[in-house]
Amino acid sequence: MNELGIVWAVLGAVAAAGLAGIGSAYGVASAGQAAAGVVTEDPSKFAKCLLLQLLPGTQGIYGLLVAFITLSKIGLLGGNLVSISWQTGLSIFFACLPVGLVGLISARQQGNTSVASIGIIAKKPEQFGKSMLFPAMVETYAILALLISVLAVTSIPV
Repeated sequence: MNELGIVWAVLGAVAAAGLAGIGSAYGVASAGQAAAGVVTEDPSKFAKCLLLQLLPGTQGIYGLLVAFITLSKIGLLGGNLVSISWQTGLSIFFACLPVGLVGLISARQQGNTSVASIGIIAKKPEQFGKSMLFPAMVETYAILALLISVLAVTSIPV
């Protein structure tokens, strides 16, 4: 078995889940701080604020999904570890990077956008539908990165 190939592939899974998870934690935290301020003043706005706070958390889920696909592909989850070359492992590593890197950046930016949208809810709760569109637009790029990583990881022969 070529251990270096497995190491690169596992590092890819770690990068996908870790980077996207860090971005999501930051985005959810910043939106949560804004939501807590609004809910302190008006508890009836809790549900709307919570939905806006949760949006940046999806990138962490996308990274985790790519990590599971990767670990399953190399047999680490199934208990049948495959033998892969260092080149294949490096290919898997790079295939995991789009969801990790874009997840890191987009979740942080989506958190910032959610903070602004929570500000809309604070003053005009009837504009909730419009306020959801702003952070949802940032989500588009996370979904595209997820698609690229999933297609890339699954197309690499092992």
